[in-house]
Amino acid sequence: MSEAKELQNDEREALVSIYEGDTAFKQVNSETYQYKYGEEGNKSFLLEICWTENYPNELPTLNLETFYNRNLSRSVKESISSILQEEAQQWIGCGMTYTLFECLKDKLDELLTDENCNAGDGQQMIIGTTNVGLDGEQTNSDSDGDDGPNEGRDSKKEAKREHLTKAQKRKQWDRVDSKGNRQRGWNWVDIIKHLSQTGGKPE
Repeated sequence: MSEAKELQNDEREALVSIYEGDTAFKQVNSETYQYKYGEEGNKSFLLEICWTENYPNELPTLNLETFYNRNLSRSVKESISSILQEEAQQWIGCGMTYTLFECLKDKLDELLTDENCNAGDGQQMIIGTTNVGLDGEQTNSDSDGDDGPNEGRDSKKEAKREHLTKAQKRKQWDRVDSKGNRQRGWNWVDIIKHLSQTGGKPE
């Protein structure tokens, strides 16, 4: 067994032991490891580290192009990559996966704040963070410029409607027919039930 393989085996055992019970850590296979930062469904990203054949005598492959990071702006990916490359250069010849995962934790707030600032630059906002103001500005910018303030309000209302849950939408459909009208008798009082609760007219 080569020296690199022995070092990889030692590091693999250490990683499994250190991150045991940590749901943010995932061992994809014997050479690929992932760590998820931030709150899932909100401001977060995932880092994947893949060991090469000669790792740790050479740098591992750092992957931020996973589907989970589809809403992460290019500028934030470049910032993360720069931090990791600078840190990794210092640890060539030693196991560095744990060090790389941990070095981002100290800079997490800074990175996610930067994400919010740059998400609108050709990118969507991170899932879970909504900004109605941005939606309104985008709608206005796509128009001919003749829209009044009322149209901006309408766009905000439409954006809010999109956030209804499936159960809420189903309830709304149950209340109206295909033409949007309520069913006849929807507000009628059940006279039998009403009398049984209030009692009849005293004789």
